[in-house]
Amino acid sequence: MATTQTLVSLMTQTSLHAGVGQDIVSVIDLPIQREAHTDWPCVYGSAVKGALRAKFETEAKDNIVNQLFGQETDSRLQAGCLAITDARLLLLPVRSLTSHFKWITCPEVLRRWRCDCSRLGVTLALPDSQLEVSGMNALCHSPQNLYLEEYRFTVEQTDLSDWCNALARMVGDDRHQDLHEQLVIVSNNMFTYLAKHATPVVAHNKLNDAKTTDSLWYEESLPPDTLLYTMVNAFTSRDDEQKPASENLSAFTETLQTNPWLQMGGNETVGMGFCHVICL
Repeated sequence: MATTQTLVSLMTQTSLHAGVGQDIVSVIDLPIQREAHTDWPCVYGSAVKGALRAKFETEAKDNIVNQLFGQETDSRLQAGCLAITDARLLLLPVRSLTSHFKWITCPEVLRRWRCDCSRLGVTLALPDSQLEVSGMNALCHSPQNLYLEEYRFTVEQTDLSDWCNALARMVGDDRHQDLHEQLVIVSNNMFTYLAKHATPVVAHNKLNDAKTTDSLWYEESLPPDTLLYTMVNAFTSRDDEQKPASENLSAFTETLQTNPWLQMGGNETVGMGFCHVICL
């Protein structure tokens, strides 16, 4: 079956809570979704696809929605012509004493991103060189005292221009200069630690009629300015029209480019989950 594909970046504009339900073991009652093998935050493909379908149902024609995302009729279940992966983490904003925040990533995240771009045929001119970072070291553009959360890092001054140029395609060219000032590459182990312990956890309570606390719970989220990406594969339509994969992908990307905003995850009524979308 003929296929074509694209990479879609998702930059959070508000806090994003894509949850896994209630956790009765952890201190955090409502944790976010994470990869099982890395413990890095993610958004499961089913949640991404559901959010995209909801957007298309309000902004696209019905026949396009069913064609792209599938439909269930009385007689049969017709699969859609899109395959959408989990949204993977690429840049995580972390508090810093030396600036308003830093965007952190690690060699393994960048290696995986390079492999995904290569598989999809997306040209971002990613550097071929393998980055090496260990312990409490960090790669930055300029030498400076670097503090992330309560930890002090030893900075290795490195030219990260090639990475910034590629990442600018994902975050938007208007934030290119921000990348040069805020991009930090830490070790894989430290990235895993910060991705687990530096995400916001907010206490929520429910008031009863007497205006006293009826229940209290803690909810985790991804902060604004988190950069995720998902991969979208388009196939030839499975309906009678048999539209080619290229036309189906064009119908998908055109709708997103017309209105590049997507609300994803829970707590929609309090404005959480807004993402800016870029199709590459």
